[in-house]
Amino acid sequence: MSKRFVWLPALCLLIGSMVWAQSGGKEKPAMYTYVSTWAVPRAMWADYQKSESSDDEFLRKAVSDGTLISFGSYSVLNHQEGQATHGSWFSASSMANLMKVLEGLRSAPDATGPVLAASKHWDYIFTSHDYNAHSGTGKNGYLRVGQWSYKHGASDPGGKVMKAAMVTILEKLFSEGALYAYQIDEEAVHSSDPNSLNIAIIASGAEGMDKFDAAIDDLEKNNPAAGAALDSLLEPHGHRDFLAHVDAMAHK
Repeated sequence: MSKRFVWLPALCLLIGSMVWAQSGGKEKPAMYTYVSTWAVPRAMWADYQKSESSDDEFLRKAVSDGTLISFGSYSVLNHQEGQATHGSWFSASSMANLMKVLEGLRSAPDATGPVLAASKHWDYIFTSHDYNAHSGTGKNGYLRVGQWSYKHGASDPGGKVMKAAMVTILEKLFSEGALYAYQIDEEAVHSSDPNSLNIAIIASGAEGMDKFDAAIDDLEKNNPAAGAALDSLLEPHGHRDFLAHVDAMAHK
């Protein structure tokens, strides 16, 4: 999605109208996601994994009793100096449930343990209306998150362009089993650029990532209208990705 296209407002409105009509104008309820990332000293990675295992068990119970929609923990694969090496997420249908689980984690014995005290830390809270996930658990997933900024003056009311172009691709990959889950979200509590969005996928093994890349290539080659709409909406400069192995996860 690096090619430059001219902004085509009529095209975007047409695409959005088609998808909106097909969906009956219904939007999924908001899903809230808390993401906690850690830059753990390499010598303490094993200690972090032990600490994370106890948190995973707590979060797994919260999914089982319905407090959470999902949770996961991961290890970053494309390391950058001074940036996160590990992280976790959990999602709920309300901020109240999200905060309930957060307070439970904050009061856990390991919350003030040596490994966390020695690690740099960042938290984020996101909200999404475009998401899907297969129920169950898994350990062979790969988490890929791309952060994009909107171009100056561009807008996508109701996410119609994203639904027409990107969500269509993600739903197809999801139905084929290439993805365990996906979500497109923006920050509910702005810790970074408020003019940005994240596209997050959990691929089913490394093969799922290949299928995702192939689907994006196919969009550019065979659906130039959707590609033009996306490229007119998103700013390629400043785009960032990270790739991680999912160590544990569960979805309701």
